Amino acid sequence: MSQTVTMDKIVAFCKRRGFVYQSSEIYGGIRSSYDYGPLGVEMKRNVKEEWWRRTVHMRDDVVGLDAAIIMHPRVWEASGHVGGFNDMLVESRTSGRRYRADHLIEDATELDAEGMSAEEMTRIIQEDERIKDPVDGGRSFAPVRPFNLMFETYTGPVKAPENVVYLRPETAQGIFVNFKNVMQTSRVKVPFGIAQQGKSFRNEITPGNFIFRTREFEQMEMEFFVEPGTDEEWHEYWLKERWNWYMNLGLKAENLRSYEHPKEKLSHYSKRTVDLEYNFPFRGWSELEGIANRTDYDLKQHAAFSGENLEYFDQATNNRYFPYVIEPAAGPDRIMLAFLVDAYTEEVVNGEERTVLKLHPRLAPTKAAVFPLSKKEPVSTVAKQLYDDLKGDYRVFYDDSGSIGRRYRRQDEAGTPFCVTVDFDTMEDKQVTIRDRDTMEQERIPIQAVRERLHNLISG
Repeated sequence: MSQTVTMDKIVAFCKRRGFVYQSSEIYGGIRSSYDYGPLGVEMKRNVKEEWWRRTVHMRDDVVGLDAAIIMHPRVWEASGHVGGFNDMLVESRTSGRRYRADHLIEDATELDAEGMSAEEMTRIIQEDERIKDPVDGGRSFAPVRPFNLMFETYTGPVKAPENVVYLRPETAQGIFVNFKNVMQTSRVKVPFGIAQQGKSFRNEITPGNFIFRTREFEQMEMEFFVEPGTDEEWHEYWLKERWNWYMNLGLKAENLRSYEHPKEKLSHYSKRTVDLEYNFPFRGWSELEGIANRTDYDLKQHAAFSGENLEYFDQATNNRYFPYVIEPAAGPDRIMLAFLVDAYTEEVVNGEERTVLKLHPRLAPTKAAVFPLSKKEPVSTVAKQLYDDLKGDYRVFYDDSGSIGRRYRRQDEAGTPFCVTVDFDTMEDKQVTIRDRDTMEQERIPIQAVRERLHNLISG
């Protein structure tokens, strides 16, 4: 990874090249909310499509689902989110700002605040002189209290307690409450998985680090239902499968590691959780994806709260049981940020500086660019015909403005892996030049072979 990569540089790059914009920017923006520009929306779609392709389309034991964002409030009571989905909040009496108490403690001391009670956090904050308001340096704080992270709203025209609903904080529960529906309609048998992508919402007290942590975000979660007793083996399988997904898309192995959650810090539903962490240059090793063994907690909870029988009947053995669940859970926003950081490169080639985004071709927003060496006919006509032939397969860009070198540099920075140049010789030999973004090597091939050649290069 380039040592010059910083958060400020990535944010500026994303704005300049149309990957990510500050949301509502013309009104001063809104904190921790971002919009994806022309290149960003393509790259994010590619991340999601690669995940779906590998997790669903390339398997015969996983099916898809798209559950509603607003669900029955009892769903969140059963899952434990209403009663226990909290961060510990502390308010500064001097600035009026609110902070996550664990972050305030950990940033100022060497203590690990995870799992501390509100009372213990309050005592430490009030007694430790090193803990100060980051804004004004004040030392007067209100007692620490739990803060539920779910966004609350109402259905219907009346804001009454019986009409309270929540924006989902995760996509997983939509899968669990549809477990019976999927079994009855898809004829699936354990072991099998249900995959889902979609928006989730968490009212984070202190979001930050660009698109790393936001209040509105997307998730890619898959619940893989297995027979109890086989869960540990399947957990290991999915740990390897998810690791390989990142490696196959070109993430640098030295920037990825596994982190085993200590047993005393596991979530209430988890038998074992392992995170895949990425070494972000602006925050160090941080979670990229979690792979958890959720046991049979969720199905049992929803069975108890709903009164529905959510057991699985194994016709081969005549046994009934609640399946255990292995859950790989990731987010395309954070994954996209990791791939951007990993690919961002500043280098000097033949005495010239260039910025190049060395993304895997399947993740690149634009797969190829077509350049006519001249805006005049017949070169431009042939180039336009080639562009029209290619653009239905994937995102292709046409550029006839500026010198060929400048056009290459623009596409290098945008992450476009291949540029196809139609020149004056093309009119005679019916061949074009394909240039590789990373090596800058060029090959001359017949114009009728371009489509197949690009397909092989992108899919390889």
